[in-house]
Amino acid sequence: MANFYTDTPELKFHLEHPLMKKIVALKERNFADKNKFDYAPIDFEDAMDSYNQVLEVVGEICGDIIGPNAESVDAEGPKVEDGRVIYASGTEKNLDALVKAGLMGITLPREYNGLNFPIVPYIMAADMVSRADAGFVNIWGLQDCAETINEYASNEQKAKYLPRVCAGETMAMDLTEPDAGSDLQAVMLKATYSETDNCWYLNGVKRFITNGDGHISLVLARSEEGTSDGRGLSMFIYDKNDGGVTVRRIENKLGIKGSPTCELVFKNAKAELCGDRKMGLIKYVMALMNGARLGIAAQSVGVSEAAYREALSYAKERYQFGKPIIEFPAVYEMVALIKAKLDASRSLLYETSRFVDIYKTYMHIAEERQLEKEERDEMKKYQRMADMFTPLAKGLGSEFANQNAYDSLQIHGGSGFMKDYPIERIYRDARITSIYEGTTQLQVVAAIRGVTTGNLLKQIRDYEAAEIKPELHSYRRILISMTEEYEAAVEKVNGINNNEFTDFHARRMVEMAGNIVMGYLLVLDTDRDHNYWKSTEVFLKWARAANAQNSEFIKHSNINDLGKFKQN
Repeated sequence: MANFYTDTPELKFHLEHPLMKKIVALKERNFADKNKFDYAPIDFEDAMDSYNQVLEVVGEICGDIIGPNAESVDAEGPKVEDGRVIYASGTEKNLDALVKAGLMGITLPREYNGLNFPIVPYIMAADMVSRADAGFVNIWGLQDCAETINEYASNEQKAKYLPRVCAGETMAMDLTEPDAGSDLQAVMLKATYSETDNCWYLNGVKRFITNGDGHISLVLARSEEGTSDGRGLSMFIYDKNDGGVTVRRIENKLGIKGSPTCELVFKNAKAELCGDRKMGLIKYVMALMNGARLGIAAQSVGVSEAAYREALSYAKERYQFGKPIIEFPAVYEMVALIKAKLDASRSLLYETSRFVDIYKTYMHIAEERQLEKEERDEMKKYQRMADMFTPLAKGLGSEFANQNAYDSLQIHGGSGFMKDYPIERIYRDARITSIYEGTTQLQVVAAIRGVTTGNLLKQIRDYEAAEIKPELHSYRRILISMTEEYEAAVEKVNGINNNEFTDFHARRMVEMAGNIVMGYLLVLDTDRDHNYWKSTEVFLKWARAANAQNSEFIKHSNINDLGKFKQN
């Protein structure tokens, strides 16, 4: 029997990060629930034991059920009957196992039958589910939409919908439309308030909606007549039990084929306003998307893990010229780099998750009582960190997932191109991670402010100042040199003082910063556990060369070069 938690010691390593003591104390309000709920922890050790036990259950389900079902789900896929989605049989079995295990409300408060876990263990569960089947995580993992309801909906709405999510109902976020993809300000699905019925009705079409036939949906719609920008949009909760929405079709996709991506038709669909009018895009979608992007970062790490394991296994088993191909430098270099990028992106993922955990928990505490000045300052600090790191984790993690899947398939040679091996599916599944929930290019747009303002550099300096063992100082010297190179590149671009020139080099600067951050995180991981030294060595050699290439490009470019890249 396989267990994706116990066979991946890196997960427990990140779960035991020193910052978890603070996260658990905040999340549990110093364990105030211990007298209200018999399953609430009484102290930090009890909480950690709960996380470990639940993650072991997730790992077992992933290894014994979701993983083995992945190929059949990919082949069968979902279908539409009478305007409703019918999941593949393997998908139904996966959901049934997770629902029976009580894993559908991991982060939600206990008063709604949730487990009240921090985001870190939830993201670890998503990491494992993604390794088992990257498509299925889009059905199970969308329960994080419930966090938006928990944060912004009325108490009545929370009491109505959150227990249903914890009981196993699935969710969807209905944002994009045929003419509104990345530009959500262009959303035109119409929301009309009826004074007679004292409720809202939705009319229009949504497209590319993941798990679009979920039981409960968050819908972005235009509530203000005569508007055409983001200020006219509000967020609504749609309950499938009320009817009014049909699935016109399921998209025929390259990958994640078990995940139904739907085109939806709304015809007088009854809905409830979530939060305040006109704040749908400005406030709620931003929060929703940040959560979704963290989820895609976890999905990307899970895909990287799957790709690494397939590469390593095949390279050890495949013999050519009298020896396993893992012994050839061209192959073992690729395997080592896959592992290094996997470890680097996972470290970035969990660092980001810890930042999100702290600021989100403070945000909830602020609804219960007034925060002390130190608490407010700390909340703002971690929110800034989360806002900076989330696009890095999603953007760079998804690019690494694609690179790792590509290299893993290459190691398989012609066999990898055949459906006989899982890497063929993994390779197809990886491709979407750098596209949906904001393309890599949009993640760069979100991350570049942290670069140009110097905020990312401040965090890099904090990592640089951390105490580490003497034998790791050589790694820090490499990273200091890379940081100087990065500073010079940013200074050059900022000095030109031209928005187009900044946008042109934004990806290069974000990649440089991200590589330095991940390098420091690996060094700090190695300081805690020497087993990370190989990935640290390999990643730093690769990252130093990658940053030098970007640095040279920036150093030798000027404003007049932009015209050479424009195609008429």
